[in-house]
Amino acid sequence: MSRPTPNIGAERPVIRQLDEAAVNRIAAGEVIERPASAVKELVENALDAGATRIEIAQADGGKTLIHVSDDGCGIAPDDLALALARHATSKIDGSDLLDIHSFGFRGEALPSLGAVGRLTITARADGHDAAEIAVTGGQVSAAKPAARGRGTTVTLRDLFYATPARLKFLRTERAEAQAISDTVKRLAMAAPQVGFVLRDVSGGGEGRVTFRAEAESGDLFEALEGRLRRILGAGFADNAIRIVAEREGLRLSGLAALPTYSRGAAVAQHLFVNGRPVRDRMLIGALRAGYRDVLARDRHPAAALFIDCDPRLVDVNVHPAKAEVRFREPGVARGLVVSGLRHALAEAGHRASSTVAGATLGAMRPEPAGARVYQMDRPSAQARGAAYQAQAPGFAEMAGEWSARVEEATPEAADTPATALPLGAARAQVHENYIIAQTGRGMVIVDQHAAHERLVYERLKRQAAENGIAAQALLIPEVVELPEAECALLSEHAGALAMLGLGIEPFGPGAIAVRETPAILGEVDAGALLRDILDELHDGGASDLLGARIDAVLSRMACHGSVRSGRRMSGEEMNALLREMERTPLSGQCNHGRPTYVELQLADIERLFGRT
Repeated sequence: MSRPTPNIGAERPVIRQLDEAAVNRIAAGEVIERPASAVKELVENALDAGATRIEIAQADGGKTLIHVSDDGCGIAPDDLALALARHATSKIDGSDLLDIHSFGFRGEALPSLGAVGRLTITARADGHDAAEIAVTGGQVSAAKPAARGRGTTVTLRDLFYATPARLKFLRTERAEAQAISDTVKRLAMAAPQVGFVLRDVSGGGEGRVTFRAEAESGDLFEALEGRLRRILGAGFADNAIRIVAEREGLRLSGLAALPTYSRGAAVAQHLFVNGRPVRDRMLIGALRAGYRDVLARDRHPAAALFIDCDPRLVDVNVHPAKAEVRFREPGVARGLVVSGLRHALAEAGHRASSTVAGATLGAMRPEPAGARVYQMDRPSAQARGAAYQAQAPGFAEMAGEWSARVEEATPEAADTPATALPLGAARAQVHENYIIAQTGRGMVIVDQHAAHERLVYERLKRQAAENGIAAQALLIPEVVELPEAECALLSEHAGALAMLGLGIEPFGPGAIAVRETPAILGEVDAGALLRDILDELHDGGASDLLGARIDAVLSRMACHGSVRSGRRMSGEEMNALLREMERTPLSGQCNHGRPTYVELQLADIERLFGRT
């Protein structure tokens, strides 16, 4: 067997002190990964400076030019050279690294940019004249007078020219430009009171505006909703619910989309901690857990969630890019997100996203009209009644071949105006599976099996929560051998697992005895179950695996115990189903994440028939 080639030669290595330029280039590799990283650092500096308007320009995906200008507090001429020194910052005094109220605090961004590109800073602070300083590949020039108003302008040209190897790992100009746009949009979500303009000046001149967001007015939540509507689209804003929750010093706010407004990938999940955009595995797992039993496995929720807390409760100094955070009490943060989402989704009741109706209308494509369509006045109720009476014999002849049944209005439906009932009054059943209900604004089509499946499922979950999960005691406890650290981790969560019917206890060093399993699961491979739970505990700090398995069994029971497709329902039964849907949380989607009903507005229906 041949020996591997040593990383260092056979001779005794000599320890050397790296020069300042090499140190800065190495540091730049951690902080400035790509052009979007440079834009992030510069825009965060502008936000820390109190800017109310930030303009960003990029050329060739940021490879040849990045230009960021703001109207913040600016930099005094005597401080320009110091701003380019490593670990020099105005954000903190170094006495308490946990009490951080700003985006930046490491003092690495500007010197890192100057080490790998051609950087120019022009700034003017109140009470001072404007000045300009330049640095090229780590070589700093003397500051000189300049002309500009209050604020700071940073121009970065030829990024990574001093480290050409890094250029080979950049993606196409289009991909890098998209990454810059995504970065600016995330920062714009965190600062709705600030105006943003992003331009692509690749062709020279003024270029074209690729993103613009004017400063939002109103209170904090109104400004946030306005900014999210502008960035994530009206579809998200119209189909999202407000999230407001608080627990042990942590406050959760933001918008989360309804389950029926989901995405095929996790591209619409935006998480912020104290205004800082983060990509935290624990928080992403909590977001997924909040939607656990209302989304199909291949769908992903859309949300913009903001967690605010005392800076001492979260450590943002985990990674140079500051994209990861670490909570002092991660379980509290995770529980806040999960419970806040589930409570808000339950309060949404039977509501389903408007995009479901839009997709339905899109599928109903009328044939192109060969002649001009004229608008007709809507007849009165008396005129409609007379017309129906005259047409009744003809419809009676067709009844034998017609797939739908029209039910007489029940006394309850007749006495209650349709406008007072969110899901209206049942009027017909089509193909023995779809209920047609009339509302004050249009009509509702309900999938009776999917709707009743969700109702039964919620009833079973409620009964399990009230009475507990029945545990099946094992005649002979199953002993599972595990590393001692994992045994200790399971023991910490033994109480929570016991509430779900899984009874465990330590069985000497390096072993766990499983004495009870949830009866509803039947025969269980205890060893595999414990290892799966441990994987989730390591990945996200908590495990929903056992609860998810129990919910899956309850879901199957609900599916078999619900109204089947093909069953004829009376008018009373159909109306009773509609009323129970209105009272039951999450009834807008079935157990698999599909919508249980579609609501069509009367105006949309009239457009289908060319009446508008």
